[in-house]
Amino acid sequence: MVQKANGLTLQQLRYFITVATEGSISAAADLLYVAQPSMSAAMKELEARVGLTLLVRSARGVALSTEGAEFLGYAKQVVEQIELLEQRYLDRPPSRRLLGISTQHYSFSVDAFVRMVQASGAEEYEFSLRETRTEEIIEDVRTLRSEIGILYRNDFNKKVIDKLLRESRLVFHPLFLADPHIFISRSNPLASRERATLADLEDLPRLTFDQGTHSSFYFAEEILSTLSSKREIRVSDRATIFNLMIGLGGYTISTGIISDELDPSIVAIPLDVDERIEIGWIDHTAIPLTEQARRYLDEVRSVVTGFGVPLLG
Repeated sequence: MVQKANGLTLQQLRYFITVATEGSISAAADLLYVAQPSMSAAMKELEARVGLTLLVRSARGVALSTEGAEFLGYAKQVVEQIELLEQRYLDRPPSRRLLGISTQHYSFSVDAFVRMVQASGAEEYEFSLRETRTEEIIEDVRTLRSEIGILYRNDFNKKVIDKLLRESRLVFHPLFLADPHIFISRSNPLASRERATLADLEDLPRLTFDQGTHSSFYFAEEILSTLSSKREIRVSDRATIFNLMIGLGGYTISTGIISDELDPSIVAIPLDVDERIEIGWIDHTAIPLTEQARRYLDEVRSVVTGFGVPLLG
């Protein structure tokens, strides 16, 4: 524990946000045209003022401590509000927009992201959208690499996911409940069916998203992950899974929400099972969302309701 002093400055907060984003004091100093010793001193003074170790230093750079991750969320809120005041009352130009999103492989997440970027009105922005593995989504949000994560729960994985979220000081906010659908190519014989059954899928390649070394059934993106399949292919991205649906006649199980604009060759057919998929977003329990993050969630809700799916809460 370092000795506490009084007061914080806006400059210190901006320096800290840049250091946390870059993962390096020297890289942040170069980006802000500040001498590296001055930046390092500013970070030590900031830690002294709050009485906490915010940065874990190593030969590879710096990483946020647990307290540092929480502090970063509040620092972003303060800087964002100051910039809004400057725009409103001092006629300052809009600031560079920043937002990171990590998500399982859902087209509605991408559709909402596209709408958010188009509607941002910012001349400069730095957004990131990571379609990635379940555990990496949780880790991204825990470390504030991303402000929001989007993933699913159901009766099978809920206890495990919720325990991991609690340990990471994150919270799950339900968005909607979806009936399971299979995603298949428009040329697949099942594409003309009103519904599909598990028996219909027995001889088709099952396509799932690879969860890496953490390939537990509880981290799978698809429901019914414990059921055996004669033909199983794991992939790492949506483009590949769609190509395999077309080339091999494979299928995956998801929400049924799919954009014709983003994925015109793929259709969703209801799957006849007694399961529901709960989609939601995660964030830090004690850190308020930035305005840009709230805008993204508004776009997600708009996309989902546009498919006639009612929202939860």
